[in-house]
Amino acid sequence: MSIGGNIEYIQDLKKKAAERSGRSGDDVLLVAVTKLHSTDEINEAIHCGITDIGENKVQEIMDKYDRVEPVRWHLIGHLQTNKVKYIIDKVSMIHSVDSLKLAQEINKRAQQHGLVMDILIQVNSAMEESKFGITTEETGELIGQILETCPNVRIRGLMCIAPFEDNPDDARVYFAEVKKLYDKYGQIDHPMLDFKYLSMGMSNDFEVAIEEGSNLIRVGTSIFGARDYSKKMG
Repeated sequence: MSIGGNIEYIQDLKKKAAERSGRSGDDVLLVAVTKLHSTDEINEAIHCGITDIGENKVQEIMDKYDRVEPVRWHLIGHLQTNKVKYIIDKVSMIHSVDSLKLAQEINKRAQQHGLVMDILIQVNSAMEESKFGITTEETGELIGQILETCPNVRIRGLMCIAPFEDNPDDARVYFAEVKKLYDKYGQIDHPMLDFKYLSMGMSNDFEVAIEEGSNLIRVGTSIFGARDYSKKMG
């Protein structure tokens, strides 16, 4: 199936999953994950209606940025503090904030550019050692610290990467736990906290994530096909 056909299929699945959770498909944002995919493929996806793309690595954003048509960029992978400066004026949102140190560096660079950066707090609800993110117990403390010390950072919600499960239903418990946090901390009254996005669900499990409350899904393989890790794409 073509990239356009894949997008249409995913949008249909997204719509049906949202309806099962009492919402509209339009309530869920599809972010196309473009790691190791070419700018031609990305531009084709944009022509087929994709408005938001997600990259895992700063270097890929730098390599592709000027050759991709107008689109909203999301940094969805682990971000090192020494690389924030390269993408602070290029991305619309950083999904993977998991420490006060990183938030403060984002704040510093945002101040230098005279902008406010939208971020998501990455929560590792399954406490997988192989994944980044804070524990559910640490979430409230980190949110409070960021609100106190980072005036150029706006917290827009939470992000979760659930363990890969052969049966996506087995990931449901991890999504449900982060949704509870989203509902709890989204009630905080603060000008720099404006919860709008619950970023959960990828190619393998986005339907379950939507059923559990996700309103932003990050889908790559189901749009572009399997990645070729033997080469880097420009």
